[in-house]
Amino acid sequence: MAKSKTLFECESCGYQSSKWIGKCPQCGSWDSFVELSSSQIKVLKEISKLSTQNSSAKAITEIDIEQISRISTNDSELDLVLGGGLVKGSLVLIGGSPGIGKSTLLLKIGANLASSGEDVLYVSGEESSSQIKIRANRLNANHEKLFLLTEINLDSILAEISKKDYKTIIIDSIQTLYSDKITSAPGSISQVREITFELMRLAKNKGISIFIIGHITKDGSIAGPRILEHMVDVVLYFEGDSSKELRILRGFKNRFGSTSEVGIFEMNETGLVSAKNANSKFFTRGKAVSGSAITVTMEGSRALVVEIQALVCESGYPKRSTTGFEKNRLDMILALLERKLELPLGHYDVFVNVTGGVKINETACDLAVVAAIISSFRNRPLSKESVFIGELSLNGEIRDVFNLDARLKEAKMQNFKNAITPSKPLEKSTLNIYEAKEIAKILDWM
Repeated sequence: MAKSKTLFECESCGYQSSKWIGKCPQCGSWDSFVELSSSQIKVLKEISKLSTQNSSAKAITEIDIEQISRISTNDSELDLVLGGGLVKGSLVLIGGSPGIGKSTLLLKIGANLASSGEDVLYVSGEESSSQIKIRANRLNANHEKLFLLTEINLDSILAEISKKDYKTIIIDSIQTLYSDKITSAPGSISQVREITFELMRLAKNKGISIFIIGHITKDGSIAGPRILEHMVDVVLYFEGDSSKELRILRGFKNRFGSTSEVGIFEMNETGLVSAKNANSKFFTRGKAVSGSAITVTMEGSRALVVEIQALVCESGYPKRSTTGFEKNRLDMILALLERKLELPLGHYDVFVNVTGGVKINETACDLAVVAAIISSFRNRPLSKESVFIGELSLNGEIRDVFNLDARLKEAKMQNFKNAITPSKPLEKSTLNIYEAKEIAKILDWM
């Protein structure tokens, strides 16, 4: 009789080995390997079979495109991030720090979907029905088609799902559920993988749209194995400070639409709602102050006008700190300013902040960062009527950016008058365009 194969798995990162290892070669953790039971190995084989089913190759010209059916969540910002609405049979993962508004948003979305006449099930493994009811009263999210279930056992949840023709299911959260097939504790790598696999099979077989709330780790990533993000169709992350009213929902993966789209929400007495006049939430008008410059960044297809703030002060032990801007990029800019403009920033603390909780991931805002730093260094205010758009190269040149016309159009809509850019736009603009090809030109504005 053949001996069954033994398999060990790292509890920290999910790395698998045929033998026990003291130190994980992938994440470096010690004594983290546990032996998988026969039922756990069976689950892994089922997942493997799902992706290795026999199929025959077809010419790409013979393949028909399936029509994607979308339903509106009645929330314009969430629909934007999802690519136009919720796709039937999709698995959507939403992550974010505690208190950011994940449960609040999805309870409201559940009520919106229930108002269209479809049965919606909200499964909570963290709160009681009474707690959720209190939140529903505050959000005005009471609807007879919205059902609550406080349960953490997967089999019990699946039994409840079989009783009604639910079209949407909300899981809050994936780390609190457990399956009897797995002997490990809820939230472990094996449990999360098994439960996600079952939910994925349920969504695809029955065409049920499923929202999954996921806890995050200290570095901001979804807790659990990386396979969790690979198995779902859509991955969304909440960004922002839970102590502030603005929240940003960013798409990192979307099999049914474009990624890098953002939705802007604000928290008020009625819960998390789509921000009104969202594009004007990230900058302030009024009296010009030193260390402040305005730019226009692209978040997916949306142009956002944001304010870059800088503080430069003399120090014996210089520090560099950023909020919403890449620190390595700031170090490069400071080195360039010292080399090209001979600014002695090596003896100064430099702090850079992007207002409103926005995280800038593109280089088109380099020019605004330079302008804010020089403005703070010289203590000279910049005009609140001007926007700075441009990418900085290592030789001091200011390079063109993509979607310049869309950025200038948004600046015009927000009633700005001047734009400092590396080139003139393709389309005629009513803004006063001032070309700046090299970094030294910025000194003309100080």
